[in-house]
Amino acid sequence: MLKGLMTLARPALLALDPEKAHELTLRSLEQGLYPRGGQNDQRLEQTVWGLKFNNPLGMAAGFDKNGRVPGPLFKMGFGFCEAGTVTPHPQDGNPKPRVFRLIKDRGVINRLGFNNDGHDALANRLLSRSHDGVLSINIGANKDSADRIEDYCMGLKRFYDVADFFTINISSPNTPGLRDLQAPDELDALLEKLTKLRTQLMDEDDAPYRPMAVKLAPDIDEGALPAIIERLQAHKVDSIVVSNTTLARTGLVDRSTGAQAGGLSGRPLFERSTRMLARIYQITKGQIPLIGIGGIDSGETAVAKLCAGATLIELYTGLIYEGPSLITNIKRALIRHCEENGYSSIEQAIGTKADEWAAKAIS
Repeated sequence: MLKGLMTLARPALLALDPEKAHELTLRSLEQGLYPRGGQNDQRLEQTVWGLKFNNPLGMAAGFDKNGRVPGPLFKMGFGFCEAGTVTPHPQDGNPKPRVFRLIKDRGVINRLGFNNDGHDALANRLLSRSHDGVLSINIGANKDSADRIEDYCMGLKRFYDVADFFTINISSPNTPGLRDLQAPDELDALLEKLTKLRTQLMDEDDAPYRPMAVKLAPDIDEGALPAIIERLQAHKVDSIVVSNTTLARTGLVDRSTGAQAGGLSGRPLFERSTRMLARIYQITKGQIPLIGIGGIDSGETAVAKLCAGATLIELYTGLIYEGPSLITNIKRALIRHCEENGYSSIEQAIGTKADEWAAKAIS
């Protein structure tokens, strides 16, 4: 019954302003109006960085910026989710309108600009959260910050007691200059301070080790990628998230809406982000768990991400167009892939087609 109501509601949500539809969705989750995800299959379980994931499917950052609904997301069937991106101080983000659907392309352009309630509000919400899934805190810097690296350090320290792992967002296109932190020298400065702070927190407070994942943009020049990955490996980052939204607009049907400024997500991002994922898998020789994101809107695309080199996968835009049944459909497709290939665990699929994907030409 509830699943049917959610399906009927989707056309109505698509008729609303994107941000109003998003707020309505969050309120529905807060009120318990969502389908439950059922039991997980053991073949989808993994232990990564010492954390147990019931399945590899996660809700990407941006959906639950302020940590309002991690519990409902886990009950819907996600194995993990991200809260954020969160900045030290609250900020409104960029002027509206700032979110645009490309329905024919199954994509979204946003230029939100890290709109969020800030560290304190998120921390207060998460103090009493139930631990029925793995939670990442996605940390960023305020637009007007005089020291962006310090903003990331503040995020790590503020949420060290509530996060299972951290995602370091240095790749949003909607905060001017933020992507500069992906340059090797800037990466060195950022990661040196973050890893030093993590060690300090562990030594002083007897705190556990919290993994850190770095989220990259899909628009990094091919020639610059090895040097960036080398710096990430040198600092022993625990994971690389591939990828954030793109500034590219190749092959869009809706060219008018596609001219809007901002980052493009959804189906148009799939090939670009998956090829980049495979290239990073090759460069790292599969030694770093990768989180694949970008254009996952079906069971087939979810399987493709894993085969290209992802250990874990995330979605957001696909859920807008496909609805909550997408979660179940993806898990069924992963189980079917295990059965068709004789795998006892979905881990055996990771990277099996990385060379094939890395060889693709993406314009």
